[in-house]
Amino acid sequence: MSDLKDRLRADLTSAMKSRDELRTATLRMVLAAVSAEEVAGKEARELSDDEVLGVLRREAKRRREAAEAFDTAGRAEQAGRERAEGEVVAGYLPAQLDDADLAAIVADVVTRTGATGMKDMGRVMGAANAAVAGRAEGGRVAAEVRRQLG
Repeated sequence: MSDLKDRLRADLTSAMKSRDELRTATLRMVLAAVSAEEVAGKEARELSDDEVLGVLRREAKRRREAAEAFDTAGRAEQAGRERAEGEVVAGYLPAQLDDADLAAIVADVVTRTGATGMKDMGRVMGAANAAVAGRAEGGRVAAEVRRQLG
């Protein structure tokens, strides 16, 4: 079993013991998503830490998008709940890169790949996403690549 999944389960147990309703509900939701991913496909399998991180990223993105949708609909209470759940999930994700670090990584990738314009964006995006390794959202990476190739 992955260490991250063990940590999620242990944190769920402690959240239940301390009667932290938000944390308990959020961790249950995340563990349900991990379990669903494990049984998806032709045969059940155990997820690695990287795959569990992928599930966590997806869940964090869902919380952000739901909070925006609730804000747009004028439902501030639900938006606040989604943001709070997103913060719980974000606690298990690696720290996000700031703009300067992201720009430096993309500049390095552009130099290594020899990209000269927007026609090379696909090649640069593939290498940049690999270099970033989930420490920045794809939209931020794409915006920075466009800015540097533009």
